[in-house]
Amino acid sequence: MAKDRNAYKLIAQNKKAYHDYFIEETYEAGIALVGTEVKSIRQGSIKESFIKVNSGEAFIYNMHINPYDKGNIFNKDPLRTRKLLLHKREINELIGDTAQKGMTIVPLKVYIKGSLIKLEIGLARGKDLHDKRDAIAKKDERRQHEREFKIKNL
Repeated sequence: MAKDRNAYKLIAQNKKAYHDYFIEETYEAGIALVGTEVKSIRQGSIKESFIKVNSGEAFIYNMHINPYDKGNIFNKDPLRTRKLLLHKREINELIGDTAQKGMTIVPLKVYIKGSLIKLEIGLARGKDLHDKRDAIAKKDERRQHEREFKIKNL
């Protein structure tokens, strides 16, 4: 039985990014990690992290990966800057869009795809306060309709 190529195991998700930004486009990037970070990535957090492009390379800052329990001297700083593995064309697109359109790059998900650890990043435009209120109102309305539908179909 063959495994699905698109199957992945979700490690962390940044729900706040969907609340604060309109996600225009998404990219899949690899992360350059050391051995002990790979073993302890399952407890990672991307809530406060952000992505910058410096001298043609993309980096993620403030991504917290807990030190591995059995890693002793090989453990690295949990908040160290990590390089993202993207194609040059993708990096150039990100540089152009962030410079001209005033967009930002945010991490959305960290997941395991096959034997690789991947990061989904999004090219995002910030939401205004009224946009956030509209999104909350729509979500509440959708939940109310789901409750009513559930009650009717019991």
